[in-house]
Amino acid sequence: MLYAILCYNDEAEVAAWPKNHDDKVMADLMAVQKPMAEAGKLGPVARLLPTTAATTVRKTAGEPLVLDGPFAETKEQFLGFYVVDCENLEEVVQFVRELCAANPGSGSYEIRPVGFASFGVEKA
Repeated sequence: MLYAILCYNDEAEVAAWPKNHDDKVMADLMAVQKPMAEAGKLGPVARLLPTTAATTVRKTAGEPLVLDGPFAETKEQFLGFYVVDCENLEEVVQFVRELCAANPGSGSYEIRPVGFASFGVEKA
């Protein structure tokens, strides 16, 4: 089953990390990801740009409204994601525990089963 792992943290806190700390955290996360990738269980992984680069399209009764910035102001922001193909929830929870160990500090990981995935547009 495919699972999405949504990564949340205080964006200002992460942005304040010195480059050497950020590089170490990223290297530690890559080490955790490597076995999943080698097993063919790791799908797309992305670290998102800051919320200041975000655009929100809000659905309305008429034409959708395009707004600068994130949808809501919160203490933790959505900073990135993983897509993994795991046999069960226990397997994905173990992977997330390893991500937590590689990326200590505050923040959280939200695990959600993927109900539908499209990996491209099929040509007619």
